[in-house]
Amino acid sequence: MKKIDFIVGTRPNFVKIAPIMKQLEAIDHKDLVFKYRLIHTGQHYDKAMSESFFSQLGIRAPHQNLEVKSGSQAQQVADIMVEYEKYFLEKKSDMCVVVGDVNSTMACAIVAAKLSIPVIHIESGLRSNDMSMPEEVNRIVTDSIATWHFTTTENAGKNLMGAGVPSNKIFFVGNLMIDTLISNMDKLRPPKVWDELNLEAKKYFILTMHRPSNVDNTRNIARIIKVLQSSARGQSIIFPVHPRLKDKLLSEEIDLSGVILTEPMGYLEFNFMVKNSLGVVTDSGGISEETTFMGIPCVTLRENTERPETVDIGTNELVGFCSRTLAEKVIQILNNDYKIGRIPEKWDGQTAIRIVRKLEEIVGKS
Repeated sequence: MKKIDFIVGTRPNFVKIAPIMKQLEAIDHKDLVFKYRLIHTGQHYDKAMSESFFSQLGIRAPHQNLEVKSGSQAQQVADIMVEYEKYFLEKKSDMCVVVGDVNSTMACAIVAAKLSIPVIHIESGLRSNDMSMPEEVNRIVTDSIATWHFTTTENAGKNLMGAGVPSNKIFFVGNLMIDTLISNMDKLRPPKVWDELNLEAKKYFILTMHRPSNVDNTRNIARIIKVLQSSARGQSIIFPVHPRLKDKLLSEEIDLSGVILTEPMGYLEFNFMVKNSLGVVTDSGGISEETTFMGIPCVTLRENTERPETVDIGTNELVGFCSRTLAEKVIQILNNDYKIGRIPEKWDGQTAIRIVRKLEEIVGKS
């Protein structure tokens, strides 16, 4: 029986892999046409946060944790490649499934391709056309060596065909992040800060930032916060922040009036906060997908996005580095004058089912 490796390395990967694992576990093993193993590279190595995501999302324990941890871009990719190759050569498989666009995605895809193992890329074809983004490099490299491509939108498929990928290698399956969101909507729960600060629905904004272009320069962070302070009309700004960034903000003595710094939140807590917020200001691509599905205004602090459908038909707006545009969008939200979005095709909670069926079909023909 064929064996398939499923690779995860970061929290966004966990969110995307969860519905596939649940779908596989729902199938009687005697009826499944392949065996599988879940491999955690350790790229996001914080044990508490990783275990929190696995527990909250109901993901089985990984069959193997490569425990790579952090380092420079080159060091981390190299370590993941070395450790995955070592593990693979000891316990071989027949296919490698990678998700998303993180270092683990590209590194394990390269190892598999060099060992002549077919690579399946889930969330293939996304493009920001911004080569300054490490994720864009990861996407392009992974797609260039993948054998089969599973896409979240029709537009992603067009990107792949434009790059020379045959249409019979591209499968439009939908969005796994939305599968996970739908299956957990009734489980969302408030974080501790909700009761501690007596927060109320629709009386606060959520702010998240993690991209180097935004967080490496404290003057830029201070500018964004100042714009939000002046345009939010006294509404609280909830900012889940990594401890290192928090220390940086406090040491620089940035004015944080009206800004509530919190610890990073679990999946269920964070999406509870998003669902009940006035709107979200972020530099994340994945969050713009979740806000689009929930109908929550999302203002993205980037000049481009690999998820254009969130802007074209969803609730997302790009404001780049323009303070004036950011303020205008916040005021639109407060005035209930923000655009109303729609949910893209196949963001319906059935993506994992389509993926597993297609995997069984691919294995059956190989």
